[in-house]
Amino acid sequence: MSSLDKPTDHPTTPDAQSASPARAADSRSVTEAALFEAFGGVRGMVETTVPGLVFVAIYTVKRDIHFAAIAALGLSLVLGLARLVRKDTLKHAFSGVFGVAFGAVFAMMSGDAKNFYLPGMLYSLGLAVAYIVSSIAGYPLMGLILGPVFKENLSWRTRNPGRKVAYTKASWAWGLILLAKSAILFPLYWWGDATQLGWVKVALGIPPMLLSVYLTWIFLSKAPPPIDVFAEMEAAEAAEREAKADVTTR
Repeated sequence: MSSLDKPTDHPTTPDAQSASPARAADSRSVTEAALFEAFGGVRGMVETTVPGLVFVAIYTVKRDIHFAAIAALGLSLVLGLARLVRKDTLKHAFSGVFGVAFGAVFAMMSGDAKNFYLPGMLYSLGLAVAYIVSSIAGYPLMGLILGPVFKENLSWRTRNPGRKVAYTKASWAWGLILLAKSAILFPLYWWGDATQLGWVKVALGIPPMLLSVYLTWIFLSKAPPPIDVFAEMEAAEAAEREAKADVTTR
């Protein structure tokens, strides 16, 4: 077991106990900021929903798959470019564009408006399975996603069991919520029409995401703070340099 994997003893002095509310508040604020960075915030949720809303609205009125798909893709491109202009994270700028592009091309090539939503539905179903399977395997996907954001990498697996429990709970929450969403959408894809599927998918765009993010925030805000392994490695390297400098000066 390396030094970065060894359990860390937390102080229980009166000063540490008196500082715990402040540390808890800092942990909640850091968790909130990390979730917004990882999932794009409310703006990211809106950007993933609005192109689908445009598609179903135009298709409901005009019944023109090509026009509706091109309009949705054009809007997605504009939103992505706006993120680039604001110098936001590139993954948020392009992920929505690629998702809408796949749906638009699939719908136009197949001539079935329902296929505009199929790539996103398959992605959500696959993500649900990944969250659940990774939790069962002991490597909850939420920890793999947020570990680098919190600068803790995989230290939560061996050194911070409270955070592993929180990541596991969060991954189960995401997996079950996405499974419930899929259980509603796929029957509509098979037996409903395109407008029914489109409006229901739009309605199920933001609320499940908000619920998942909120539950993740609840679980992580109650968990122990993350261990900054980058700071530990920098401190270890600095101590090693100092030790070498002491040896050379003797």
